[in-house]
Amino acid sequence: MIMGIVMALAAGSLISVQTMFNSKVNEAVRSQTTTALVLGMGFLASFVMGLLFEGAGFFTLKPMQVWFWFSGLLGIGVVTFTVKGVKTLGPSHAISIVMSAQLLCALWWDSVGWFGLETVPFTLQKAIGVIALIGGLIMFKAKPRNEQKGYTTVTNSDTR
Repeated sequence: MIMGIVMALAAGSLISVQTMFNSKVNEAVRSQTTTALVLGMGFLASFVMGLLFEGAGFFTLKPMQVWFWFSGLLGIGVVTFTVKGVKTLGPSHAISIVMSAQLLCALWWDSVGWFGLETVPFTLQKAIGVIALIGGLIMFKAKPRNEQKGYTTVTNSDTR
């Protein structure tokens, strides 16, 4: 379980860094060019790493539902929408919404057993967790009352 937590934390960190990098690439090229570069580079790196670490086993494919073979196409939407979201909302706001959407969708799919997942009951504890997450997102982005009215906060360093 500890290794799973470490891997999930690493994934979250890498997603944040990748999003920032993708946004910087998008400043230099068009959105679809960014997506093509990101996914193309990911394909090449994954292919080389697969050959190095898995050898011939890399090409062993087991049967699965046809639509799962097209999951890479979802990456186009992920990269495109995340880059545009960051450009529109800013990094922290966009990523917090992305993470909230991921959690809500995962919870939904777990609860109904979609995509071959084992059905996990939706509980009061999970509902409270989702509400707390969304409440945290709102608090994270909300401006303090004095900023909403046009007031500024004065600190000791501002009085010199």
